[in-house]
Amino acid sequence: MQSFEQLSSQFSSFFNQAHFPAQPESLYRPAEYFLGLGGKRVRPVCCLMGNELFDEILPDTWQVATAIELFHNFTLIHDDIMDKAPLRRGLETVHIKYGEPTALLAGDVMLVVAYDYLNKVKSPHYHRLVSLFNTTAKEVCEGQQLDMDFEKQDTVSLDAYLHMIELKTSVLLAASLKLGAILGGAGEGNLHHIYEFGKNLGIAFQVQDDYLDCFGDPAKFGKQVGGDILSNKKTFLLIRALETAQGQDQQDLQALLQSNPPDKVQQVLRIYKNTGVDQWAVQLKNEFMEKALQHLDDIAVLSKRKEPLRQLAHFLVQRDY
Repeated sequence: MQSFEQLSSQFSSFFNQAHFPAQPESLYRPAEYFLGLGGKRVRPVCCLMGNELFDEILPDTWQVATAIELFHNFTLIHDDIMDKAPLRRGLETVHIKYGEPTALLAGDVMLVVAYDYLNKVKSPHYHRLVSLFNTTAKEVCEGQQLDMDFEKQDTVSLDAYLHMIELKTSVLLAASLKLGAILGGAGEGNLHHIYEFGKNLGIAFQVQDDYLDCFGDPAKFGKQVGGDILSNKKTFLLIRALETAQGQDQQDLQALLQSNPPDKVQQVLRIYKNTGVDQWAVQLKNEFMEKALQHLDDIAVLSKRKEPLRQLAHFLVQRDY
């Protein structure tokens, strides 16, 4: 069994190729530019790890992993447009650098090329793979729409937010693992457990992301701490604070959501600490992490084969950036 770092290096070498034709350059250069921004490649590597958990990595798995990475980047290009984000990994987003119409088309063609890679799969499980890929793609779109819907709502329940995060973030991580496991010949019980492992890990990952946005070290996190607070973004922490804050804290929080004083981040963080939201978020993260690890434990393969996935889970949830 190989570590995440080892497989990540191998996937980067495999993925570092031209995925698009040369012309029209005005369309394909922006697509290649975005792929060149890099990233951790967590999802495609999880596909490789899901395969290797049950069998040696098959040639088909590299094609599916590439399709997953292209699909993920397609969603990021469109998310940046919807979020009006100026930067991605410290560099200009595609719509800022090349304009919104080109960014839309660059994302669209990236999705089409993802299916080109899926079509290279020779596995007898091909139709099952495509079905899971398509279901997951629809769910990610549903999650993004719910996220935008929440921006217009004054209140969002924790259950509704969890459902949105599951769709927007978790299902792609879970499906990546399951797609690899299908290629590796896993049985139904193991497929269930590896999917649930990924789904719960994805939620724990998002809780940690929300937490770091408020309480992380900006030098390590790489982003402005408190960015979610300044944009009134509904996160695990804000939703919990709105549900639990009492008296003056509740009044102050409501007022801060309607204004942008210079010390808004500090004021909101004070309310979060008064209501114990910071400690609650750590506990919530740990609950989903424990669920994920229980499903990993329940996968019927030798424990030592699961160690790379266990190490990856701890890294994703305990990271400080």
